[in-house]
Amino acid sequence: MFGGKGGVGKTTSSAATALHFARRGLRTLIISSDLTPSLSDIFETEIGPMERPIPGVENLYGLEIDPDEVMRRWKEKFGPEVYAAASALVDLPYDEVVDYVAMAPGIQEEFMLDYILERIRDRRYDLIVWDTAPAGDTLRLLGLPQRFLEHLRVAPKVYLEVRDTFKLSRTPFLEIIESWKQLSEQTIRFFTDPENVEFIMVTIPEALGVYQSRRVIRDLRRHGLTVRYLIVNDVIREPDCEFHRQRWEMQQRYLRQLREELDGHLTLVELPLLPYEVKGVERLAEVERYLFA
Repeated sequence: MFGGKGGVGKTTSSAATALHFARRGLRTLIISSDLTPSLSDIFETEIGPMERPIPGVENLYGLEIDPDEVMRRWKEKFGPEVYAAASALVDLPYDEVVDYVAMAPGIQEEFMLDYILERIRDRRYDLIVWDTAPAGDTLRLLGLPQRFLEHLRVAPKVYLEVRDTFKLSRTPFLEIIESWKQLSEQTIRFFTDPENVEFIMVTIPEALGVYQSRRVIRDLRRHGLTVRYLIVNDVIREPDCEFHRQRWEMQQRYLRQLREELDGHLTLVELPLLPYEVKGVERLAEVERYLFA
């Protein structure tokens, strides 16, 4: 998983990493869950919400998660049992009931994680590289399984009160609640196990990027995720004019700060400021060489 604030180079870093492992023979899927995904732009090919091979790179596949597609699959997977349970309480058309339940807070995000886990469970890929949404959205997403689980712990009590009030004999909601609890527990276990997941932060050597990275790293620890690698993007290597010299001095202050604060806790990987935009496999291969030097 690659995380960080918007605009720091998460997509570039994750795409170059996916390219690296695909070229070494690992069947690799790169996923973007950003609401404005740019995998198609950086690989210069249409990707979209269905897994498809990246032209010119053997073993590499791409997927841009569409929230509408996630919900369509959620309705396909859970719609019939949700309707069967709800029909014990209300007499409404199928689509109205399922659409209403699908709007519950956290449902979409919870099953986006499940959607990604399904790509892992089917074992068609050796490695999945996830280009996550900007940091705040990612932290919210990672915290949802626990909050969803806490919500589900009180749900049986509410349902039983409704059942007793209306003297209902059927209890299908309890089975759904139990299955969703198990799903949340599985999600939490998977994403907090370092044997399964490596979370890599990406930042730039400027105040907003550095300060937010520190906060995100602390927040991730609270979710049980330890960050071992921090990619610092757009580093000026050889200042050759007054503008670049001033920028270089500013960047060096933040790089020293990161080294002092994070020394021994994680590895800093510096990506130089490049004179061109990174688009296409050839340019990504240059970034790959810096990342894996």
